[in-house]
Amino acid sequence: MAERLVGKQAPDFTLETVSGDGAEFGKASLSDYKGKWLVLFFYPLDFTFVCPTEITALSHAYEDFQKLDTEVLGVSIDSIHSHRAWINTPVDSNGLGKLNFPLGADITKKVARDYGVLIEEEGIALRGLFIINPEGELKYQVVNHNDVGRSVEETFRVLEALQSGGLCPMNWKKGDKHLVAK
Repeated sequence: MAERLVGKQAPDFTLETVSGDGAEFGKASLSDYKGKWLVLFFYPLDFTFVCPTEITALSHAYEDFQKLDTEVLGVSIDSIHSHRAWINTPVDSNGLGKLNFPLGADITKKVARDYGVLIEEEGIALRGLFIINPEGELKYQVVNHNDVGRSVEETFRVLEALQSGGLCPMNWKKGDKHLVAK
C-alpha cells in the first residue's frame, strides 16, 4: 500500500545534476533548498516527446517561480551525460536547449521510489510534481500518466495558494478571499 507523503517531511535526496546550460555537473540535495520553496518534478525519460514540452514550459516560467522564492528541479532516471546531451540538442531536433534550472540524475531509481512515482516493471518514473515548503514539508503532489503533460498554470495556482497561508476554496486564485473557519 502506498504511503502518504503530503503533510510529512519530504524524502531526503542527493542527486548528481547538470546545470541548465549543460556546462557543469554538480549535486543537489533537499537540504540545499532549505529556506526556499521547491517544485520537484519527475519525468520518464530524456529524448521523449511530452517531456520537453513540460520541461521547457517550466523553464520559461522560472523567473516567475523566482519571484515566489521558489526553485525548480527536474529529475529522471537518465544519467547526467544523457541530460547534458539533451540540453545540448537543438529544440528543433527534439532537444531542450538551455534551461533555467538543473536536471537531476536518479539512475539508481531510489528518489523516484521514495517519492512513489517509480514504475518498477518499466524502470521509469511517472510524471510526478511535488511542492516542498521552506521547512522541507511536502505540501502538494500530483502524479499522472506519462501520456499527459502537466500544467504550469495549475502549479503556480497551487503554489500561490500554499504561500497565502489561508484556507483556499476550489479554483482559488491569488487575490481571492480565503475561507473563514467557523
